[in-house]
Amino acid sequence: MGVVSIILGYLLGSISTSYIVGKITRGVDVRNYGSGNAGATNTLRVLGWKMALVVLVGDILKGVLAIAFASLVTGGDAHVTSRVYMALAGLSAIVGHNWPVFLQFRGGKGVATTIGVLAVLSFFPTLYAGLLALVIILLTRYVSLGSLVLIVFTFIFQFFLHTPSVYIVVTFIIGVLVFWRHRENIVRLLHGKENRISFR
Repeated sequence: MGVVSIILGYLLGSISTSYIVGKITRGVDVRNYGSGNAGATNTLRVLGWKMALVVLVGDILKGVLAIAFASLVTGGDAHVTSRVYMALAGLSAIVGHNWPVFLQFRGGKGVATTIGVLAVLSFFPTLYAGLLALVIILLTRYVSLGSLVLIVFTFIFQFFLHTPSVYIVVTFIIGVLVFWRHRENIVRLLHGKENRISFR
């Protein structure tokens, strides 16, 4: 059942909330507008903050549900084997979001789903890193920078708060994915050309 939870995690991640919301509310594919990314930030640009909030919550829930199912079928966090399957199910949900089988493997950058996954696996490190990332976003209006800060400081805080090693390892892997998906954003940040979000 552990393997099933990993597969289910990928399929859950492959359900693109932004695509569904765009089609239902405006009859559009958000990937054809703005940054072309199937995520909450691009939904904000294309459909407004209300739909972006729906997408954000939906994408977070994908990670939460993937881990919840893995925990249910493998015995919960108390067992090392269960922790491995929970971590892998969460990672699979992020991979599914980034490369969804239902949308020809053209998805988002996985940040919201990453938040859901990390919040379940290591709540307080993610909370503290999330608050720091939020401050960065509010000060700079760079969502991409906040996303990178989130993953880096979650990883750092996990060491100080004695997070199980398997969760630290999977956070590192997730971090590699996040940085890879944001490689173009990183280049634009270094050159001062990254797009800022508007709070108006």
